Amino acid sequence: MLVSPNLSWPLAIAWCRATLAAVALALCYFFPPASGAQLLYGIFGVYLAYAVIVALRGRGQAGMLGLLAIFGDTVYFLVMASSGGEKLLWVASLFFLFVLTESLVFYSTVEVVVIVAVSVVFCAVLPYGAVALLRTVAASGALACAFAFTKGRLVEQNVSLREKLAEAEKNAEKARENERVRIASDFHDGPLQSFISLQMRLEILRKLLERDAQAGMDDLKQLQQLAQVQVRDLRTFLHSMRPVDVDGANLVATARRAAETFQKESGIPVTFLGTNSPVGLPQEATQEVLQMLREALHNVQKHAGASRVAVAMERTDRGLEISIDDNGHGFAFAGSYTLEELELLRLGPASLKRRARSLNAELMLESRPGRGAGIKFRIPLQ
Repeated sequence: MLVSPNLSWPLAIAWCRATLAAVALALCYFFPPASGAQLLYGIFGVYLAYAVIVALRGRGQAGMLGLLAIFGDTVYFLVMASSGGEKLLWVASLFFLFVLTESLVFYSTVEVVVIVAVSVVFCAVLPYGAVALLRTVAASGALACAFAFTKGRLVEQNVSLREKLAEAEKNAEKARENERVRIASDFHDGPLQSFISLQMRLEILRKLLERDAQAGMDDLKQLQQLAQVQVRDLRTFLHSMRPVDVDGANLVATARRAAETFQKESGIPVTFLGTNSPVGLPQEATQEVLQMLREALHNVQKHAGASRVAVAMERTDRGLEISIDDNGHGFAFAGSYTLEELELLRLGPASLKRRARSLNAELMLESRPGRGAGIKFRIPLQ
């Protein structure tokens, strides 16, 4: 059984039922059938009382009571159809249309088909005088069944769309939560650590000024230079938080511009190797790859102390391969490690490892202490 979304429908249906029942009782009284008039008076009177009570209640009947109501309305129609009175047959036709409307509004396709089938079969076995009623029941019943099937498909599509919408909202909320975690982690590892270092240097400067003003002034100049570096790093961090400007499907061209922007802001020369051929990554994956490249370059600027960087991006049969190499200090450890090994040993940049996992990418980190470091990604392509 379906529930009507409009609360005014049950009341309208109830008063329509009561009106038709009153008309049927009046016609039965003024134009009594040839036989069984007293029985019909009783049935029609009881039904009219029931219809008025339902209408006065002001609400529909749900669940099992609702199914009993549509069953009772169908039986009442069959009684009118079998009464034999010509006037009542016209009311029976109208009442059948009412029953179809009620079933289409409140009930499923199964109930509509059952009501139509029972009514058609019953009218087919009535005497010849009910041929007009049979035609009305058959034609309107066929239209009602077609409408019910269409309505059922629309309801199923609506339910499916609602489920997809709920899933999309869930995924969007999860993506927002992951992005909040990523930004918090990046801020903790970047600007926050710089400000903590600045706070510690200020405390040391205060104590130094109490003992030796000249030495404190020299340290203040160094602290000023450190603050300038931290301002530059903070600007780079904020720049990395901006949405990535993707040049259509040409990921390589956009990555080249990102490398040029990094070189302009950091002053570190960047060599970029890559062709301007389309890569074919989905939009979300493209955004993630470019963000990963910018984070890797930001780490080089902040931690490596490098004087040059080489970036390469190439599409191969195994996927999109990206490498970032620098000639800086390298990591505190030496050797080459995969993503799984870095996770096990808790080594390497956490943000880049997290992005590699989200892309289902292979990662290889090579550290050469005192001679630089290199990181390589291989991202599968569909």
